[in-house]
Amino acid sequence: QVQLVESGGGLVQPGGSLRLSCTASGGIFSFSIYNISWFRQAPGKQREWVALISNSGTATYADSVKGRFTVSRDNAVSTAYLQMNSLEPEDTAVYFCKPGRSPVATTYSTWGQGTQVTVSS
Repeated sequence: QVQLVESGGGLVQPGGSLRLSCTASGGIFSFSIYNISWFRQAPGKQREWVALISNSGTATYADSVKGRFTVSRDNAVSTAYLQMNSLEPEDTAVYFCKPGRSPVATTYSTWGQGTQVTVSS
C-alpha cells in the first residue's frame, strides 16, 4: 500500500495561508489510483474529515472549510496538496492525509505523524 508523509505546517496569523503537502513513497503509478483524504485533529477533539480529492481530481470539502481550502494533486511527483487560505484559530490542528475516500476517521486503522498547523496572533 502507498505510504504518505505530511509536511508544510507551521504557525500563521489569522487570515493567513499555508500549503500542506502529502507525498507518497509508492511511485507515480501507485499514487495515481488512490483517492486522497485530509483529516485534522485539534487538542481534545476527535479527528474530523476536511477534504477529499479523488483519483480523477474531483474535490469535496467539509462545510467548515468550504471556500477557504483547496485540494489538488500532482501525480507526476506523487503529491497531494491542501491550500489553506483565510485561516482561523479554529483551524488549529494536526493535519493528516490518507489514501482512501471515506470521511469516517475510524475507517482507518493507522495514522502517520501529521503536520501541525497553528493559527494564532
